[in-house]
Amino acid sequence: MTGSAGAWLSVVGIGEDGLGGVSPAGRRLIDSAEVLVGGERHLAMIPDDGRERLAWPSPFSAGIERLLGLRGRRVCVLASGDPMDHGIGATLSRRVATGEMIVMPAPGAFALACARMGWARAEVETLSLHGRPAALLHAHVQPGARLLILSENGGTPGNVAGLLRRRGYGYSRITVLEHLGGPRERRREWAGADDYADLNTIAVECVAEPGAPLLPRTPGLPDEAFHHDGQLTKREVRAATLAALAPVPGQLLWDVGAGCGSIALEWMRHHPACRAVAIEPRGDRLALIAANAEALGCPRLSIVEGKAPAALAGLPAPDAVFIGGGITAPGLFETCWDALPSGGRLVANAVTIEGEQVLAGAYARLGGSLTRIAISRAEPVGPFSGWRPLMPVTQLALNKT
Repeated sequence: MTGSAGAWLSVVGIGEDGLGGVSPAGRRLIDSAEVLVGGERHLAMIPDDGRERLAWPSPFSAGIERLLGLRGRRVCVLASGDPMDHGIGATLSRRVATGEMIVMPAPGAFALACARMGWARAEVETLSLHGRPAALLHAHVQPGARLLILSENGGTPGNVAGLLRRRGYGYSRITVLEHLGGPRERRREWAGADDYADLNTIAVECVAEPGAPLLPRTPGLPDEAFHHDGQLTKREVRAATLAALAPVPGQLLWDVGAGCGSIALEWMRHHPACRAVAIEPRGDRLALIAANAEALGCPRLSIVEGKAPAALAGLPAPDAVFIGGGITAPGLFETCWDALPSGGRLVANAVTIEGEQVLAGAYARLGGSLTRIAISRAEPVGPFSGWRPLMPVTQLALNKT
């Protein structure tokens, strides 16, 4: 339980076993509330006794605002399982102070699924596809990974199976767990599309087919993992760039002159909480960025069409900035640098002499580290092999103090 005796808001988790499974403390919070809030399914569990009720409206955000308007009254939100695990409790905790809220969880779907599957909770990855795009799954698919997935509805198991098949993971073992913790609980191994209950959790043991691409979350995905028109930060340089940018969960990156979006996407793949904005002036490349975001599990990448620095106006303040193109545009470097807070990082790459001059000037004024990265790759030369150099990249990395 979190919160204090002065809390006006309580959030009580209810399992599939209904009110009978709620703890005595949870029942007291429900019984003492002046206003009950929840989905229709949860509110229907409470006999109508004349108390005020608020069913979640559409859009959901409107309900949050109405709930916050009840501050000062005794309000109880009814939720599924553990409200802090991809649930309403986590959402409200971003708007309500800890001392104003009590959270009373019930065993959640992930805990129950681990128990049914015999999986250690610390050894599985969890994600929710409820109200979220299925493409998020891409970033979690790895050989041998065990995944637990909250479904949107009864069609989600089929969507997951299709995505795994297209990724080369068609041999994966899929288990659909319906109505976990309730009298209608059922477990079925995936054998094709079926009439699954809307309330289900999916357990996946990822099995790669021979030749399936390996796409780890460590920086430096193969160049072939991206759709691009040649404007791509090459694998070796990309890995060095991400190392200098130092992704941190929850932080926001501006990828300026994003090309095909490779830096922004690898930043986001580092951790599910990492956020990024890709800024690119060319319309044809915006489509490449969108396709890569979908295929690499980052559908929440924000894509902005426009030429920097003008296109940067009004964007949320970044924690880090990468300038991969347009470094010679007047005012671009200064705009990016000024946007960073203390502790922010800026990394800029240049391949032209004019771009290098901008970086050398910034290095002279601000310090940091200036690095020349020269990569050569072995390629066939007749019956032999030889080194073919890529264009050298000059990289400036700065930490703002």
